[in-house]
Amino acid sequence: MKIVFTGGGTGGHFYPIIAVAQKVNKIIDREKILGVKLYYFSDSPYDKEALFQNSILYEEIHTGKMRRYFSMKNFSDLFKTFFGVFNAIYKVFTIYPDVVFGKGGYASFPTLLAARILRIPIIIHESDSAPGRVNQWAGHFAKKIAISFEETVDYFPKEKVAWTGHPIREEIEHKGDRKEALDYFKLESGLPVIFVLGGSQGAELINNTILDALPRLLKNYQVIHQAGVRNYKTVIGRANVLLSGDPNKSRYLVYPFLSPLQMKMAAGTATLIISRAGSTLFEIAAWGVPSILVPFTESNADHAKKNAFAYARVGACTVIEEMNMTANILSSEIDRIIGDKTILEHMASCAQAFNKPNGAEKIAQELVDIGLAHEK
Repeated sequence: MKIVFTGGGTGGHFYPIIAVAQKVNKIIDREKILGVKLYYFSDSPYDKEALFQNSILYEEIHTGKMRRYFSMKNFSDLFKTFFGVFNAIYKVFTIYPDVVFGKGGYASFPTLLAARILRIPIIIHESDSAPGRVNQWAGHFAKKIAISFEETVDYFPKEKVAWTGHPIREEIEHKGDRKEALDYFKLESGLPVIFVLGGSQGAELINNTILDALPRLLKNYQVIHQAGVRNYKTVIGRANVLLSGDPNKSRYLVYPFLSPLQMKMAAGTATLIISRAGSTLFEIAAWGVPSILVPFTESNADHAKKNAFAYARVGACTVIEEMNMTANILSSEIDRIIGDKTILEHMASCAQAFNKPNGAEKIAQELVDIGLAHEK
């Protein structure tokens, strides 16, 4: 049996694929299925170590982005996509997988089209409350469609849709024990912890706002800040200047990127999380931690804002839009939430209720079942 995974080049597409692949490998071991090969088709391996650890072979498929705004790159990328489709057809035909799993994003388009042409069964998963263009297109011919938000069912043929929840990697599916996590980061047990989670690339607006509010925040809170690889040097440089001589400087911990263990432990310490509104909000829900979401304004079809407000409607978070994201507003909202135990407990309870566990396992089992049936 051969399974091909494909998705766009962001962590929001890549890591759910890893979560599903982890469960596929467990099913293979448990049911003693022989001769299974897993492949990842995209324009970038994204995280080579994660691919290697999960026995996933990488196949490069060049493609271009489909931008909604005018850009000269749209013309050159049209040719990239055109040739990428032929490359994908050749590689998919050579491997001839039994099933293809698409996570969305521009990089998944050539592989999904190739699978469609070669009549290979396709399963897709949509993380957003409103689907991206590639998944919305693929939904017309996909065999099964898995969704993270219940309301996404309205965008697809209902008979194909399963509300599975979001695939989350095993390493971070559960937060760490609070005492152990505080010891891990050498933090004080008596002070609340704010966990700032800007994504692997960082979020410049969140970084700048946190830095502006930092001297005020550190009087009452401890902060763990994932600043992003690209922004780390700038952030730590500014923080060192801002906190020079500040007696609370040790309460601020900043990292370029958090490993799965660090992520799990940071979640274990967190009283409140500040984050963008991508697929990370499902990890926050799985941890059952109250949050403030700051949706990215320029996301395709306003996905991030729709995600944030869908999550806020269940009571699990509050939303600060980018136009309102200032140090004073953020600090006041943090004080309001952490200062009221009833609000904290309500948000935590709503987050846990929103969480739909075992999404990766449900998708993995369907992939294996369809793959085995197709193989025969």
